[in-house]
Amino acid sequence: MVTDLEQRSVDTFRTLAMDAVQQANSGHPGMPMGCAPLAYVLFREVLRHDPSDPHWAGRDRFVLSAGHGSMLLYAALHLSGYARPTLDDIRNFRRFESVTAGHPENFLLDGVETTTGPLGQGVANGIGMALAAERLAAEFDRDGSDIVQSRIYGIVSDGDLMEGVASEAASLAGQLQLGRVTYLWDDNSITIDGSTDLAFSEDVLARFDAYGWHTSRVDDVTDLDAVRAAIAEADADPRPSLIAVKTVIGHGSPNKAGTSKAHGAPLGPDEIAATKEALGWPHAEPFTVPDDVRDHLDVADRGAQLRADWDQRVGAYRDAHPDLAAEFDRRVVRGDLPEGWLDALPTLEDKAATRVHSGAVINALAPVLPELFGGSADLAASNNTDVEGGGDFSADDRLGRNLRFGIREHAMASMANGMALFGGVLPYVASFLVFTDYCRPAIRLAALMRTKVVYVMTHDSIGLGEDGPTHQPIEHLASLRAIPGLQVFRPADGDEVVGAWRCAIEHDGPSIIALSRQGLPPLGDKPADAVDRGAYVLSDAGVADGQDPDLILIGTGSEVQLCVEAADQLAADGTGVRVVSAPSWERFAALDLADRDAVLPPTVRARVAVEAATPFGWERFVGDAGEVVGMTRFGASAPAGDLFERFGFTADNVVSVARGVLKRLES
Repeated sequence: MVTDLEQRSVDTFRTLAMDAVQQANSGHPGMPMGCAPLAYVLFREVLRHDPSDPHWAGRDRFVLSAGHGSMLLYAALHLSGYARPTLDDIRNFRRFESVTAGHPENFLLDGVETTTGPLGQGVANGIGMALAAERLAAEFDRDGSDIVQSRIYGIVSDGDLMEGVASEAASLAGQLQLGRVTYLWDDNSITIDGSTDLAFSEDVLARFDAYGWHTSRVDDVTDLDAVRAAIAEADADPRPSLIAVKTVIGHGSPNKAGTSKAHGAPLGPDEIAATKEALGWPHAEPFTVPDDVRDHLDVADRGAQLRADWDQRVGAYRDAHPDLAAEFDRRVVRGDLPEGWLDALPTLEDKAATRVHSGAVINALAPVLPELFGGSADLAASNNTDVEGGGDFSADDRLGRNLRFGIREHAMASMANGMALFGGVLPYVASFLVFTDYCRPAIRLAALMRTKVVYVMTHDSIGLGEDGPTHQPIEHLASLRAIPGLQVFRPADGDEVVGAWRCAIEHDGPSIIALSRQGLPPLGDKPADAVDRGAYVLSDAGVADGQDPDLILIGTGSEVQLCVEAADQLAADGTGVRVVSAPSWERFAALDLADRDAVLPPTVRARVAVEAATPFGWERFVGDAGEVVGMTRFGASAPAGDLFERFGFTADNVVSVARGVLKRLES
């Protein structure tokens, strides 16, 4: 039986959502109105969270995968007693620089664990969080200490469960038996276009049963006891859980409840008034929170007690396991890198594919960076991502160092975001560079959230050879470089690979390391901070001391060696040539103008860039007088050597293009 106070508390979630969306004249009122009972039970009774310490390491995580219903989360945080959002923040819903953005953004507001909105991403993020929690529990929990106690709760929508990324992640969660996950499905049968029957009529619970999940159903979301019982049953089951909860979108609205009209637009003043009357809500003033409701929903005392209990267990754990506790504090509580980790970086001076060099870096760092944890989308042998002798993470072995994502690139990238957000692990994931197309939505969100994820993307050009144009990336480097906040590295030899990994690990955000299939020679001595600076002077051939060169050749990855060979030929004819290796555009662009000009003097207009990818974007470096030796079409199926020759990636062609630039500038 729902008490009067419980009912009014649930209705407060609803009215805040209605009022905020109406004031913004934009938003999604229907989902928060339908799911208000779920937020009530979760935030007041189930979640272990402390509003006074939103980053408490022992907390449960809540993921609103249905991010369009953001007002449900903002109301829950406000009513639970978090410092923000304040009621004024809620009044400023969807306004510029407000913390209450249209979709939840974790970098704006404590209590928002991940940035959601693109449907399906939150489902996979939460599963990644659970994976990280299982790994950390295996590493640190001893003698029933349960210091890694966190569970992952979420509300997912019909749209989430239609998205392929959710299916990929759910399949892997069942395989790995990630039982810390409990998702409540907002089963309201409505999308923007109308009834879900238009496009979505499968038996979802049967699908999740087949994945190996625990499933159950609550026939009426307003039955709070049924909701409580279903969550308790799910939490007791060792499998991940999906609870289908029958809801009514826009609950209480006399004319819009249960229709798509309640989904993505304000109800309107008249309908809000009618809805409040139908709910028995006596307060005409918008944004009203009755005092007794505020007291009832505030969980500050409960949260403080939960945290105190956890602190007590951690204190006993520190006494019993001081070394483990110190490592737990470093990785999970503070998120620091260990002292001396840089000393483990290898020196790589042999000729080898840069993917091979990357594998050597991973294996050199694995013993000193236990948080380094990742794997490949079924391409580990090609990506060189395995920690040798590290074993496989599985339902039976939570200490395995290697993750097997299967052919699930999108879920892999999205789960990596969840792993990074949970903390305590430093995820890396891998595939072929061309398959960043499958990862892109999650990579973009990683850049938005600044999650520290390393994407090891190999087979970075037509140099992969016979697999042909379906697998040969052309536009990918340019499109990835266009994502704000994403570091893209294309190293040219072992030294640059080591530098790229170091920069990626030290960077507060995501990084792509694009690596070759084919062997590349070492380029010789270079500045210690070469990769840090993004681009650097590799050599000045035939250039007198203190003088600018006649020509600058700029390359990345496998094409830097072509620039070196071309420079030698040109210098033999009396041309002063500078070779610049540019492993990271983003880092070079971040330098002061004077530092950039020292590498690319503005007085030297004769420039040629060489990269086996689209020329798009290189004009910023070669200027209006320069040229780009690049790919203006898709590749072909043939041995790599034949392809490089056919498409002009030879020292002789670079020399020819360079001479053409010089001649044009002389005329």
